[in-house]
Amino acid sequence: MKKLGFGAMRLPQIEADGQRVIDMETTKKMFDAYLAAGFTYFDTAYMYHGGKSETTLRELVVKRYPRDAFTITDKLPLSNKPGADELEGIFNEQLARCGVDYFDYYWLHSVDRQNYEHAEKVGAFGFIQQKKAEGKTKHIGFSYHDTAELLDEILTAHPEVEYVQLQINYLDWEDEKIQSRKCYEVCVKHQKPVIVMEPIKGGRLAGLPEEAERLLKAKEPESSIASWAVRYAASLENVMVVLSGMSTPEQVADNVAYMQDFQPLNEEERMAIARVCAIFRGQGLIPCTGCRYCTEVCPQGIPIPDLFACMNTKKQFHDWNSDYYYQDVRTKSAAKASDCLKCGQCEDICPQHLSIRDLLEDVAKVFEK
Repeated sequence: MKKLGFGAMRLPQIEADGQRVIDMETTKKMFDAYLAAGFTYFDTAYMYHGGKSETTLRELVVKRYPRDAFTITDKLPLSNKPGADELEGIFNEQLARCGVDYFDYYWLHSVDRQNYEHAEKVGAFGFIQQKKAEGKTKHIGFSYHDTAELLDEILTAHPEVEYVQLQINYLDWEDEKIQSRKCYEVCVKHQKPVIVMEPIKGGRLAGLPEEAERLLKAKEPESSIASWAVRYAASLENVMVVLSGMSTPEQVADNVAYMQDFQPLNEEERMAIARVCAIFRGQGLIPCTGCRYCTEVCPQGIPIPDLFACMNTKKQFHDWNSDYYYQDVRTKSAAKASDCLKCGQCEDICPQHLSIRDLLEDVAKVFEK
């Protein structure tokens, strides 16, 4: 299998009837280009695009290509806290949404301490093992957002899982909250291949601080900045596939070009990335990936990732545009940072374990003077 996977969580969108919907025509071109280049791995989930990610795969891939031309990974939504009696219904709904008789890979979604406890309570590990025995999925595993210590505990308790999906990128490799390296090493210890999510950290590693971008362009002028991040993750020996949440045809064209004949990073390239990490650490930016899980649960409807992006732009470039975007674009018809109720639901679901309430206070101090 080629190492580039298509993460269907950030598909292109357009305005239709006052709503943001998936741009089906552009997405079709993207999926076609990806498959034409010999890549096969699609990743979706119950909540992506409000469930429309799954149905988009059905319409643009499943209905148009033979079943052996692609693989689909889907995930059981643990953050919704489904009861044991609901698992079968959710699974069957996902099969119908995707238009398939079986999944190639089926994960428990976003396992952390809280979700793991719920998974054990409702027998979720046994459920996905049963689906494998029934031939309803070929492989089972889970996506993970917590400590290496807990991961070791889970893999010891559940040796039946075959794969683990981890957040790995060069900025998070040594991060003590994300623990990418430590979690990766636990998977190696348990001989579980890794699927990488967020290799470009929600796009942050595609647009670097100016100094960092100059450094990488001096090394490889023809290579995209994003390619360094994807190649970094794909260079790890125990990585099976690296997901990229591609949003434009240009991103697809770039990714398939350098991943067609994948070349791992050499030592000189690794040293360049180490210097980029040092530059990032000096910026003090909010490490939000824009997954938008927080916006799903915020009772005030605060566009949290958008406000954090304004804050990061302010820190990086010190320009007036960030103030304009905050006041006249991001919060003109939505809640502001100061509208936060401090309920903490966003922090409970945040894969990056950010102190969102405190960060929103900081944002309000900067933009709502």
